[in-house]
Amino acid sequence: MLPLTPTSIQIGRLLRASTTGCVIGCQVNQVENLTFGGMVRIPAATGYQIFGLVYDIHIDDDGLVRQLVTADHVSDMLIQDNRLNRNIPVEISVLFIGYQRDGKISHLMPPRPPLSLDEIFSCSAQEMLTFTADRRFGYFRHILGSPDLPSAELLAAHLHQMNDVYRQLNDTTWLEASVSELIVLLRDDYEALNRVLGAVSEIYQD
Repeated sequence: MLPLTPTSIQIGRLLRASTTGCVIGCQVNQVENLTFGGMVRIPAATGYQIFGLVYDIHIDDDGLVRQLVTADHVSDMLIQDNRLNRNIPVEISVLFIGYQRDGKISHLMPPRPPLSLDEIFSCSAQEMLTFTADRRFGYFRHILGSPDLPSAELLAAHLHQMNDVYRQLNDTTWLEASVSELIVLLRDDYEALNRVLGAVSEIYQD
């Protein structure tokens, strides 16, 4: 079972954004607070909270790394120094799945994207519960409607993490309800449904 974060953790700042998602920049030591499929929260300047899912973590190289990978011996101290003090940030791509304003959760795209250098936080367990309360799965359509994303694996990773949260509350029905919703959404696309259910089936093997 995955460990739950009791509070939000600041993980980086926004590099660029669009109406459907954004890219975050962070240090290497902040990546440990992120996982593929993890839910994040961005406090927007206009007073609402944008929610998203991490779908890619990109660690680019730099000039020093290119030199070090061909060296015969690289000390641990040099490796750690490069990871902690590298000039190029780790880039995390996020798909927006909804927002909160005046205490109300919406599974629509946010009215406008956040701004450069806005802070990004990993969601706490309570924030994840708030966003997915009342068995509402409207945000699934954003994941399924993004052809360039690994939708099946992203859904499986997200459901796995949410299932861990709900199991802490002795609630085993959320996962069943989410899978039933996916079956309804993909009933006319057997190939996509088969991919999604194949990925989600891994959760039941834990």
